Order: sequence, then C-alpha cells, then structure tokens
Amino acid sequence: MMLTPAEEMAGFIDASPTQFHAAHNAAQRLVDAGFTLFDPQEAADDETPQEPGARFVVRDGALIAWVDGTSPLGPLRMIGAHTDSPNLRIRPRPDSGRAGFQQLGVEVYGGALLNSWLDRDLGIAGRVALRCQSADAVEHRLFRSEGPQVRVPQLAIHLDRELSERGLLLNKQTHMQPIWALGNPHEGEFRAWLGKEMGCDPEQILGWDLACFDVQPAAVLGRQAELLASARLDNLCSSFGAVEALVAAKWAGHGPSVIVLYDHEEIGSTSATGADSTWFSQVLEQRAAALGASRSAFLGSLAGSLMLSADMAHATHPNYAERHEPNHWVDLGGGPVIKHNVNGRYATDSATAGIFREICHSVQVPVQEYSHRGDLPCGSTIGPLAAAQLAVPTVDVGMAQLSMHSIREVMAVADVELMITAFTAWLSQTNS
Repeated sequence: MMLTPAEEMAGFIDASPTQFHAAHNAAQRLVDAGFTLFDPQEAADDETPQEPGARFVVRDGALIAWVDGTSPLGPLRMIGAHTDSPNLRIRPRPDSGRAGFQQLGVEVYGGALLNSWLDRDLGIAGRVALRCQSADAVEHRLFRSEGPQVRVPQLAIHLDRELSERGLLLNKQTHMQPIWALGNPHEGEFRAWLGKEMGCDPEQILGWDLACFDVQPAAVLGRQAELLASARLDNLCSSFGAVEALVAAKWAGHGPSVIVLYDHEEIGSTSATGADSTWFSQVLEQRAAALGASRSAFLGSLAGSLMLSADMAHATHPNYAERHEPNHWVDLGGGPVIKHNVNGRYATDSATAGIFREICHSVQVPVQEYSHRGDLPCGSTIGPLAAAQLAVPTVDVGMAQLSMHSIREVMAVADVELMITAFTAWLSQTNS
C-alpha cells in the first residue's frame, strides 16, 4: 500500500530520535534513490574531474547533498534546514539520585518547553564513541534504547497548592532530572547499562552524545484526520521536505540543486556543522573542484545562486491570538509561510519573497506570510547565517505549526504535500 506524504514523513521522524539518526536516515533515503557518497579528501587527491552525478556528505548529525544536473557549474538552487531539536541531554557523569531513586543527570539542550517533558515515557538515543582494537581509533555507533527508560515526574498538586494561581515554575538543574531505577545511585551504573544494551564491554565506551526522547509515535488526529501530532516537527519536517525535493530533482533531471541539513541550530549554530561555520561553503567548493572548476568559476556560480531556508513557522494560536501580529495570522493547512523581519532575524527580502511566491503560484501552492509582533522578541533561523556565509540571496520559509519546542508538536496533514511540492518546484527552477 502506498503511503501518503504525511505518513512517509511520520515514519522518518519516528525513526530519527536524534540528529545523528536523522542524518543517517536521510543518507539512506538518498542511497536508495541512487546517490553516492562524496569523499572530499579522495576528490582532492584525484586529478581526473568527476562526472556530474548525485552525491552526499554526512558529518556527525549533519548532511549535504546535491544533484549536478546537465549544467553542474551553473548557479545553485539550495534548501537549508536543521536536524536538531530541543531535548534533555545525558551528562558525562549522569549517575545521581536521592530519596530512594536512581536518577540520570541531564542538561537542557536548546529552548525546550520544559513542562511538556513532564510525565512522559522517555527513551534514550544518540551516538556512542567506542574504543577500537587499533590504537587511537574511535568508532561512533548509533544507539536507541528498546522502549522507555526514564521519566521526569511532576510534583503533585497537593504539595504545590499555589500552582493554579502562580503557574508552573521549573528549575532546569533541580526539577528536570529523570528517574530510571529504585535504590541508591552508584558511579558507573549508566555506563554499565549502556555497555550491556550495546553488547560491548563498558570499558570500550569513551563517551556519548545521548538524549532523552518521547517514545510515543507520530499520530494523525482530528475530526477529519487533518492534523499530525509528532515530536521534532521542528525541524525534521523541513529536513524531510528538503530530501524529498532533492530526490525529485534527480529523477526529473534538474540541477544543480543542493540541500544542507545543519546541526546545532537550536543553540545558535556556532559549531563545525552549524550554519555559522564554513563547512557548507567548503564542501561546495570541493564539489566544484572535483568537477574540474576553478575557484573563480565556483564563486561565479554562487553569484547567481539562491537559498531557501526551511524552518517551521508559528501558526496563530486560537487560545492566544493576542500574541500574534493582527494582520499576519497564519493557518494550519494554508501552505508555506514566508517569514519576514526587518531586523534580520529572517533573511527574506522583497526579491527573494517574490521569487518564492511566483514559484508557488506556478505549481498552485498557496502562500502565507508571517511577521512577528513588534513588542515581542523574534526567534531566528539558519537563514541569516547561511546567507552571510555564502553571500547568497535567501528566503526564510516554514510550514505552520502549534506547540513549537514542545516535546510533541502539531501541524496540518495537508501542509506536508504542499511543502514537498513547493520545495521541489524551488529546486527545479533555472536561475537567470
């Protein structure tokens, strides 16, 4: 039975509890579509230019992929997104506890809505660094626990009678530590458990990048099954859309088309694989060199290129409509949202917005526009950073959702197909 786009995306998100899983699963989707791995070092050593093709690079929780097309050194059409989401990260020495409970020390990653993590059944996933047989060699292996392992219990209302009037106040250090066993804690118990789960000697474990995640799978809901509830819609929805658009570009023979799925957007993008790094531009230049192009030719291709920064957008909340700019309400199911901010929190300008709007019109995809309330701080995206790194005109676009940064978010089922259609059309256009 053929899956709908929303069902396909839900499966991708459920299989990607962390950014490392997301990059791995995106790469596997590309391999299935005929893409091949690009090795920058191998390409640098090869004096024979590569034939145009469809290739990708994975680094940690990030991915870059492209379709060269018939004019591989022409201007690029690009889509950028990010793979990370707010969560609870396991500390290097997590064994702790009190009052007869064993707990895990965690640190809050990004701007999580902390209350949404209470009383949820949480698994543990990420990547683990293992010592190899050869000296100085380290293996990174993906890990995902079987079923739920931990829980952050909320304090009963009987012990906090002012809760209804004051609201819930949570301290990241003291109130968010999950319980995972009964008894007194002992140093090394988490490492021992992890070694057993991975089938290795705990002494082989050199470190980890592990996080808690909600084990509840994505679900379609609503009177007419028009809503999709899921973890990590921000921003695996956009990552999925970018991958599907690039695969469609390959099948249709379009190019040169490029996607980049950055990591660390939720904490500012300042990392080796974040949007505020030179990694993307380095890989693009390596790609051009592998095709036999000079640096001058590479810079010339950037001069006519365009970037679409894809990150989720705020739908107008029915219970808090006053929190939104009154002339820019956004609907679930209303199609892609162009995001504007005159202070540079989004990269959109009238030129890039106009190009995107015309492309959507050509494929009969409706477009909405978002502008933040002037008396509230505005969030940001990879858009301004990527635009600055590449000096490429950029438009910031997202699909509407509610409950952004909650452990479980919601969007319209119809918007998934509209997103893929719009992103595919963006990559298929020929730059002038």
